[in-house]
Amino acid sequence: MSNVESWDLETDVVVVGYGAAGAVAAIEARDAGAEVLLIEKMPFPGGLSIVSAGGIRIGFDRDQVLAYLKATCGGRTPDDLLEVLADGMVEVPDYIRRLAAVNGAEVRVTPALGNYPLPGYEALGYCDIGTVPALEGAAGHHAVRGIKAGTRLFKVLEDNVEARGIRVLYRTAADRLLTGPDGAVTGLRATVDGTMRRIRARRGVVLACGGFEANEEMKRQYFQAQPVLAGSFRGNTGDGIAMAQAVGADLWHMWHYHGPYGLRHTDPDYPFAFYLKAIPMWTPGRLDRLSSLGMTDPAGAPVSQKALARMAWILVDQGGRRFMDEYPPYPGDTGVRPFDQFDPKTQRFPRIPAFMVFDEDGRRLYPMGRPVHNDADARYEWSADNLREVENGIFERADSLEDLAGLMGVPAHELVGTVERWNRAVAEGHDEEWGRQPSTMLPIASPPFYFGRVYPVVINTQGGPRHNVRQEVVDPFGDPIPRLFAAGELGSLFGHLYLSGGNLAECVVGGRIAGRNAAGMPS
Repeated sequence: MSNVESWDLETDVVVVGYGAAGAVAAIEARDAGAEVLLIEKMPFPGGLSIVSAGGIRIGFDRDQVLAYLKATCGGRTPDDLLEVLADGMVEVPDYIRRLAAVNGAEVRVTPALGNYPLPGYEALGYCDIGTVPALEGAAGHHAVRGIKAGTRLFKVLEDNVEARGIRVLYRTAADRLLTGPDGAVTGLRATVDGTMRRIRARRGVVLACGGFEANEEMKRQYFQAQPVLAGSFRGNTGDGIAMAQAVGADLWHMWHYHGPYGLRHTDPDYPFAFYLKAIPMWTPGRLDRLSSLGMTDPAGAPVSQKALARMAWILVDQGGRRFMDEYPPYPGDTGVRPFDQFDPKTQRFPRIPAFMVFDEDGRRLYPMGRPVHNDADARYEWSADNLREVENGIFERADSLEDLAGLMGVPAHELVGTVERWNRAVAEGHDEEWGRQPSTMLPIASPPFYFGRVYPVVINTQGGPRHNVRQEVVDPFGDPIPRLFAAGELGSLFGHLYLSGGNLAECVVGGRIAGRNAAGMPS
C-alpha cells in the first residue's frame, strides 16, 4: 500500500510489539533522539518475554561465542550476522546493569555451558534479574500470574520505557505496511481500539511482534508435524511476517521452532498446551564439568549430574513402543523433533499423539504438568498429586498394563513388552535402546498405571523476515527494504539448533541495533 495522502498519527519511529525486543528497540530509538510510538495489539504487554526463563545468553569470550553460534546455526546463517550477535552478547551485562538502575533491580551474571558440547560452549553464561523491589511479593504482573524470572526482566525494560516517556498504544493491531513511490516504508495501517488508523513513521518502522506459533494455518504450511500446540501466548499470529512479505521481504528459518513435548487440556476451548515438569538441561559428555566450572541452570541453581530430575514416565508411540530419549540434553530444543516422523503406509504421524506412561509411585512424585502463559483469561491450577488431571481426563488410569493399553488403543503385548524392557534397563542402570541418563530413570511397576496424550509444543518460532547486520529487512536479493527493521524472534538467526536464552539475547542485541538505526534515518 502506498501514496497515503493523510495520516491519523505521526512519529519518528514506530515499534510494533511490546515484548523484550520491542521495548529495547523503543528505548534505543528514544535515546538516539527519535520520537517513538510503541504499539501492541494485546491489551497488556510482555509477549513471550514476560513468561520466559529470563536468562539472557551472554558470552565471556567473543571469538569462542562466535564459534559456538556458527556450530549451532549449521551454516544456515551468514557469519557477519553471527559476529554482530557475538559482539553484542559480550556487552549485554553492562547494558542490563545500566537499565536496572531505573528501579534498583539486582543483576546476576553466571557462567553456564552451551547446550551441546560444540566449539566455544564453555565461554557462555547467563545474565538475569534476581530481584526487582517493586515486584517482590506481588501476586502477578499484568496478565501473568506469579512473578517469574522473565517477569522481572520485563519489568526492568518496562520501567525504562516509562521513564523515557515513550508513548504506548495497546489494542493496536498493525496489519499493513505503507510505502512511498520508491518502495520505502513510510508507516503502517493499524486498528486502534476498533478504528482503522494510518500511522506515519518519519524515520522507520521496527517489527518486533514475534512469530507465528498461534497461527494454525502458518504452522500447517511450515511445520511437518501436525498438530503442534501453542504453549504460552496467543498474540503471536505471524502479523509481522505477513506485513514484511507484502513489501517484498525474504523469509528464512521458517521450519525451526523452539519447544518441548507436552499435554493437551480435554477442554477444547483451553488455548494452550501444558508443559511438563521443568527439568534441568545437561550438556552431553560434560556432566562432570558442570559443578567444577560453577555452572548453573537458567534459574541460577548449581547444576551437576545429581541435579538431573528423576523422570517418572516413558513415551511410547501408537504401536506401544518407545521412540526417543525422553530426557534429551535440551528438551525445549530438540525434544519435539522425533514427533515429526510420518508413516506413508498409514498416512499418519504415529507419534502424534504419543503416550506418556507412568505408575502410581510416579503419580505421587510431583506435579507432572504446569501452565506457563501470558494471558488474562486462560487459568488453570495443576494439582500437587495429579489427581485433578485424572479426574478431568488429561490422564487416564487402569489397574493393569493390559487394560491401560486398551484405553490407549495400542497392542497390549507391545506395551507390556516395552515396560518390561524399560524396567530391566532401570535395574541395570543402562538404557540400551535410547541412552537415557541413568539418574533420571525410574521403574514403572506399581499399579495403578496411567497415561497422558502427548503432543509437540511450540513455545516460539524462529522463522520470519531475513535481515542484515543493521537489522534491516531484506528482499530475496539481499537488498534492504528502506526504513524497515526487525528484531527478536521475528526472523531469528537460529536456523539449526537453539541456544537457551538465545532469543532474549537477540531481543537485546538486535533491538538495540534496530532502534538506533531506525532513529538514525533522515526524516
